[in-house]
Amino acid sequence: MAATFRIRTAVAGVMTVGLIGVGAATATATTSEPTATADTSVQADPRAKTNTVTADREHVKQWEEFRLRGKVTGIKAGTTVHLQQKQRGKWKTLPGTSSVNRSLDYSMRVKLGIKGVNQVRTMIAGEPSNPVTVTVH
Repeated sequence: MAATFRIRTAVAGVMTVGLIGVGAATATATTSEPTATADTSVQADPRAKTNTVTADREHVKQWEEFRLRGKVTGIKAGTTVHLQQKQRGKWKTLPGTSSVNRSLDYSMRVKLGIKGVNQVRTMIAGEPSNPVTVTVH
């Protein structure tokens, strides 16, 4: 416990010496500098990968075709899009694939045979999309 108190005292002493040696005007700038750094870390990285997808229908008949449409950022055109379905709590990759076009979006036709509530998503360059729920009757 005493060691912790000494460390805090030493840090406070260093900060005080720095503030006295630099002056009051710089002390204000020094205090606001960490806040500016914290604000920039909260902003989203424009190069970050994103993958969002929507289905054109929420309810389909067994083996009836529906379409998934998606939009990506931070992923190159031509990248392969893989279809995944949640089966018994795990995401399984299905045979259907597509690719990202020059507008950084994609479309894929899907047919599901498992009756009930199904969750599907796409996987592009290791970036999963949001899950979409489709009920098969």
